[in-house]
Amino acid sequence: MKYIIVSGGVISGLGKGVTSASLAFLLKSRGFRVTLVKIDMYLNLDAGTIRPQEHGEVFVTHDGIETDEDLGHYERFIGENLTRDNYITTGQIYWEVIRAERAFEYKGEDVEAIPHVTDEIIRRIRQAGAKHNSDIVIVELGGTVGEYQNGIFYEATRILKLKHPKDLIHIHVTYIPYLEHLGEIKSKPAQTSVKILNGMGIQPDIIIARSEKHIDKLRLERLALFCNVRPECIFLNPNVDTIYRVPLLFHEKSHHLATTCLKLLSLKSSKHKDMDNWKKMVSRATKKWGKTVKIAMVGKYFAVDEYELSDSYVSVIEAVKHAAWKEGVDFQFGWIDSEKIEKEGAEGILSNYDGLIVPQGWGSRGTEGKIMAIKYARENNLPFLGLCFGMQMATIEYGRNVLELKGANSQEADPNTPHPVIHIMPMQKEYLAKKQYGGTIRLGAWPCKLAPDTIAKTLYKKYGSAKNSPWKEPGKVGETKKKDVIFERHRHRYEFNIKYKQDYERTGLIFSGTSLDGKLMEIIEIPGHKFFVGTQFHPEYISRPLTPHPLFLGFVKAMTKTN
Repeated sequence: MKYIIVSGGVISGLGKGVTSASLAFLLKSRGFRVTLVKIDMYLNLDAGTIRPQEHGEVFVTHDGIETDEDLGHYERFIGENLTRDNYITTGQIYWEVIRAERAFEYKGEDVEAIPHVTDEIIRRIRQAGAKHNSDIVIVELGGTVGEYQNGIFYEATRILKLKHPKDLIHIHVTYIPYLEHLGEIKSKPAQTSVKILNGMGIQPDIIIARSEKHIDKLRLERLALFCNVRPECIFLNPNVDTIYRVPLLFHEKSHHLATTCLKLLSLKSSKHKDMDNWKKMVSRATKKWGKTVKIAMVGKYFAVDEYELSDSYVSVIEAVKHAAWKEGVDFQFGWIDSEKIEKEGAEGILSNYDGLIVPQGWGSRGTEGKIMAIKYARENNLPFLGLCFGMQMATIEYGRNVLELKGANSQEADPNTPHPVIHIMPMQKEYLAKKQYGGTIRLGAWPCKLAPDTIAKTLYKKYGSAKNSPWKEPGKVGETKKKDVIFERHRHRYEFNIKYKQDYERTGLIFSGTSLDGKLMEIIEIPGHKFFVGTQFHPEYISRPLTPHPLFLGFVKAMTKTN
C-alpha cells in the first residue's frame, strides 16, 4: 500500500480537499484503486454536534457517520461512497487509546503520545486502505502546518515514512499571496511554511502553489531553491472557474501531477483512461447558456459575525450546479436569512425569484420565516424543494393554512404545540433525556419505496438509470435491490406524525415516498403545482457532477418553465 499525505501552509481554506479529490480522480483514471482519508484536528468524535457556522456543512456517509464537508468533495470527484473509515478526528484517536488502556491492552506500559497515539493514527490510516482494498491512500491533514493541535498527526506521518520510506510522499499545498500595493506576489510565506515542516522532520516531495495571480518563473525558481524541491515537482493551482477543472489543470500534457506522484512512489504509470465525460461536464459547467434562473435559498446558517458564508450548504449548492449544467441553464443564488422574512414578509423578497429551496436546519430560530416562504411558494406556483427540515416546515405550513390546524408545529420548535404534525422519533426522547446528542439521530442511507404515478417516481425513473447511481445502492447489510426502492441518506431526529396522514391525503397532499413498512413519510408533493416536493432525506449528499440527482433535475427543469 502506498500513501500520499496532503498538508496545508500559510492559511486554511486553500482547497486541500479539492486538491486531494482531484489527485484521487487522476490516479483512479490510471487504473489504481484509491481511497481518501480526512483527518480533523478537533476533539469531537465526529462533526455532528458542531455548528455549521463553525465548521461548514456536516456531510453524512452511506453508513451513517457525520463528517467534514471534504468527504462530499471526495465522493463527488471519485464517484464512490465512502465510509466511517475515511474520517478520523483527534477525539476518535484519544477515545480508542484510552479505551485500550482501560482494557489493559498495553500490558502495563505507561501510555504516551509516542508511540501509542501515533500508532493508533497509523493503524486507522492503514485500516481505511484495507477496507477499500486500495493501492493508494491519500490522507488530507486538516488545518495548517504549525498549529499546535495537529502536530501529533504530522509526527505519525513522519514515523510512517520512516517505516516505509519508498511508499509515502508528502504534498504541501501552500499560499503565494499577491500584494496589490506592491504589484507582485510573495513566496516568503510559503517558504516559511515549508521550513516549519522541515522542523518537524518532514521534507515535502511536491508543492502545490495556490495563488490568485500567475506565478512567474523567477518566483518558482526561488520557491524551488529555498524549499529544496525540484522545479518539476512544483504545480500551480490558480483560481479557476469551477473546482471540477482542477483535475484537468493537473493533467496538462507537459506536467502531470499523477505521473509525478507515481514515479516518486515507484509505481508503473499506466495510460490514463478516457476522460471525455469529465471534460464535457466541465465544458457545460463553464458555458454561458443565456437563460438564467434565480434561486432563493432560505436558511439561517449564512451569517458569521460580519460575513456571509455559503459553506453551511455546500452539497446543496453543488447539487444545483450539477442539475443546471445538465439542463443547460445558468443560475443565481439569493442567500436569504429566514429571520429577515419574519420581519419583512415573503412577497417583497421572493417575488423576483424563479424557485425556492429551504434546506436543512435545527431548532426554533427562523422557522416562522421558512414557513412564510413556503406558503408564498405554494400559493404562487413557485417551484419549491424542501430538504429535511425544509420538508418538515412544508408540512407545518400545509397543516396550518390548508387543514386549518391552528398552532400546528414541530415539537422541536414548540414542545407544547396542540398539533404536533412533526414529532420526535421513537427512542429520541430517551436520548435527549440522557443528553445523548452525538451520533444518536437517524443517520445514513435508508430504503424508500416510491409511490406510482408521482413526480418522485417519474423523476427517479427518468434520470435514475445512470450507471452506478448512488441512490440505487443498498443502504444496509442484507438488503437487496427492489423495484421502486431507492436509498437516500438521512440526518434527523424528528419526523412527520403519521396520525395526521389521512387528513393530509384527504386534502390532496401526496406522500410519494415512504419507508418499506409505510410508517415513515420520506417524500411529499402537491399535484397540480409546478413543482412542490419535500424530502425527509438529503438528496444533495449523493448528487455528483456526472450523475446529477433526479429531484434536483426536476426542480431546475420546473424553474425553466417560469421564465
